[in-house]
Amino acid sequence: MQFYKLPTCAISRSECAIDEVPPNSSFRATPSALSRISILSVRCVNFPYESIQLTSQEITTFPAIAFANETRVISKRNLSPCKAFPGAPDWPLDSEWNTLNQSLSGALLKPAPAASVCYNGTLKDTAACTFLLRNASSTRFYLDDPLAVLTEWPQGDTYYVTTNPQGATCTQGGFPVYVVNATTVKQIQLAVNFARNNNVRLIIKNTGHDFLGRSTGAGSISVWTHYLKGFEYMAQYTQGKYSGRAVRVGAGIEAWELYPLMDQYDMAVVAPAGSTTVGVYGGWMAGGGHSVLSSYYGMGADQALELSVVTADGKFVTASPEINQDLFYALRGGGGSTYGIVVSAVVKAYPRLVVGMAPLNFNVRLATNTTQPPTSTTLAKDLATFWAGVNKFFFYGKHITSVGGTAFSYVSQQSNTSYSFTNTFEMPGMSAAQVIAAIQPLCDDLNSIGIPVAPVAPVASLLWARSARQGRGDTPGNSRFASPLFPRKNWDNDTIFNATMTAIQESVEAGYTFHGIHMAPTEASAGYPGQNAVNPAFRNTLMHADSFDFATLRGKTHNFYMEKIRRVTPEGGAYMNEADMLEPNWQESFFGSENYEVLVGIKRIWDPWGVFWAPATPGSEGWRAESEREVVSG
Repeated sequence: MQFYKLPTCAISRSECAIDEVPPNSSFRATPSALSRISILSVRCVNFPYESIQLTSQEITTFPAIAFANETRVISKRNLSPCKAFPGAPDWPLDSEWNTLNQSLSGALLKPAPAASVCYNGTLKDTAACTFLLRNASSTRFYLDDPLAVLTEWPQGDTYYVTTNPQGATCTQGGFPVYVVNATTVKQIQLAVNFARNNNVRLIIKNTGHDFLGRSTGAGSISVWTHYLKGFEYMAQYTQGKYSGRAVRVGAGIEAWELYPLMDQYDMAVVAPAGSTTVGVYGGWMAGGGHSVLSSYYGMGADQALELSVVTADGKFVTASPEINQDLFYALRGGGGSTYGIVVSAVVKAYPRLVVGMAPLNFNVRLATNTTQPPTSTTLAKDLATFWAGVNKFFFYGKHITSVGGTAFSYVSQQSNTSYSFTNTFEMPGMSAAQVIAAIQPLCDDLNSIGIPVAPVAPVASLLWARSARQGRGDTPGNSRFASPLFPRKNWDNDTIFNATMTAIQESVEAGYTFHGIHMAPTEASAGYPGQNAVNPAFRNTLMHADSFDFATLRGKTHNFYMEKIRRVTPEGGAYMNEADMLEPNWQESFFGSENYEVLVGIKRIWDPWGVFWAPATPGSEGWRAESEREVVSG
């Protein structure tokens, strides 16, 4: 991986070109405030790839890449309520795509789905198909593929890797027609302007960790930000009330790439686990972003101090607490693929941090006629005891979050006669003795009811550490899941807590895996700059969870059991980055009702043309999918 590194503060803030000064020096996210905000265009150069920008002079011979303004109307929109689609009269001519490619210096790709090598046709390649089946899971093939996403169903399941296609054909399905392999700001500006001026659907893809269909779209052009890998460490950065360490990062940096940099500069930044390939400053931050540090330093969206963004008019702007405050608010937790394309970010950095980890596992196997000896020494004596232990753990999570920790647990049905509970406690900034003191009371309690768990034995966290995977091994899956947030008040009332645990138990007994993450990302832990669009439900939660709907159960009863959980968490909401695409009342569930109204207003200010669209995002109701076309509604 190539990183661009600059000397500390190589480009000062005074070298940014400011087009307009805002009427106010502060911004408060309310509907009335939106009407008073004027858009501020600031063009800053932070990394070499950001210095390459589209100029007005370059559009004279190719008007299709012209910049827009608030009053410009897309002429092609007047001819049809739909986005242009391949084969339709309003789809750009091949000559126009060729001219765009020339402007992009050859960065316009027209890739076929990876699995096309497994199907009869001109692209069939038996050796390549065998590689996908046998070896791709040990490589970065899918991460570095311009089309691939790691959840297959949003694409339409029009292809899959197989050695026996049985007469099936592999089609483009929900994948984009064209991909811009963006390595400069100019290339992103060109893609945005061309899509807007030609009424072509535009989507954004980083690493493909997308579970709601936001990185796919039939008949679209995709901006692929995967290779924007800039990094700069700043030992001292001052902004407003913040003065301390910071890092400037490119949007394409993956979580695993940050951990060696933390070691190199003897510092810490909030990021997903070190083994993951999540693009940290793309959709993860835009959706909120949780991690092992959520109870300690807040959400990923709480870390940003400044964002460099290409907006729907094609301009390259800066958003911060001081500049374009409304955009800055929305981009931090207000949903991805909606307001602009983040190119780089300045985020808070902290002193080097040690995270202690301690496992806690137990299971139960119901009595059978077999004489086979137990496979585990941590067997609960019976099913009732197993669930009593699970309940004690979930309740104890309140204490874990109060001392800055998180807990990552899984409860699942292993067979008709056995259940499993596994967990790791992640305890930032604690010594081994402090970790033991925080957890041992729970272990003692479990032992007292007949679950023989071992004494606490802390080790260095495996999640908060470099990974030997080096970003390899991710392959597409096809499961769906839902992501409820459990309010703190559910722990404050025994009746409500017991009803909560009953709903969880019933979903596991029905065959669904329950993955609970105890966390408390309060505004106090988040610190400066605050005032962002993170779902307010996160500030009052004690647990985020995923209920997994695997292929063997898909479409059967998942929503039935999720509704039971929703009924006991009426103010809980859901985490949009790991959510059910069919989440009821998603506007309130993902964003909070008050936040949502504000975000729709910001969307209308920054993207009056509807350039950016993705399912279940603010303002997305203005469009609907209809067969192979997108239609404006209302």
